[in-house]
Amino acid sequence: MNSPSPVPEIAPRSTFSDFAQGFSLLGRALGLIFRSPRLFLLSALCAIVTLVSLVVLVTLLWRYTPELINSFFARPEAWYGKALWYLVLVLTFVVLLVVGANAVPPLLLAPLQDPLSEATEELCGGYQSPPFSLSALLRGVLTGITHTLARVFFLLLGLIVLLPLHLLPGVGSILWTVLASLWTMTWMAGEHLAAPMTRNLYPFREVRRMLRERRALCLGFGAGVYVLLWVPVLNTFFLPVAIVAGTLLYRGLRASGQLPPPPALPRAAA
Repeated sequence: MNSPSPVPEIAPRSTFSDFAQGFSLLGRALGLIFRSPRLFLLSALCAIVTLVSLVVLVTLLWRYTPELINSFFARPEAWYGKALWYLVLVLTFVVLLVVGANAVPPLLLAPLQDPLSEATEELCGGYQSPPFSLSALLRGVLTGITHTLARVFFLLLGLIVLLPLHLLPGVGSILWTVLASLWTMTWMAGEHLAAPMTRNLYPFREVRRMLRERRALCLGFGAGVYVLLWVPVLNTFFLPVAIVAGTLLYRGLRASGQLPPPPALPRAAA
């Protein structure tokens, strides 16, 4: 008996359940990884690299985040001022960890991102990965690193635009944290939806259109990736899970008619 298709059934128009469905894509992706030996092997390789990079990142942030907060908001002497200072410290640590986790591991794992996405599309049906060639591999690695650097640039740009909020003592840092978190969640959705769409030659305006027209669905997906970062053990799998979930979201949007067929299908199965 054939197993059911992993492609999610997405309504052709926005519904009240969009956010929850976007969030649930992470669970669907994780289940698919554990059912597919190929996806599991690729994800395990990603998890090892991610674990090492996250340990280094947490160590550096634990050491330097207090100094960063002090440069904007010196620790007061009064107990209520100290309480607010530590709240800002914790919230800033959280945002910086999420940003770092979405910048460092993707750069290190650029060679594995397309193979993960392609393997996911094969399981969805109607797709066949291209045969291996060294030139295609090197081209894919270079393209992956270039695109990742470009997307990280836009993530950091948005956070820098919000940075002046820190000039408002105390409350400005909290406001920055909230808005920076929402921006990061939206960026996460765009990051992992753009990967399979770019590979299938969609222009980036189609990614922007999906983020705009299916805002709640994409925000739920981004929020799921954000939350996954804080689940012990599973957080080492956050990048492969996000890649698989982003590919499932892409195929679901195609199946619902929200996205037209790819501009070219050089890798489609006969």
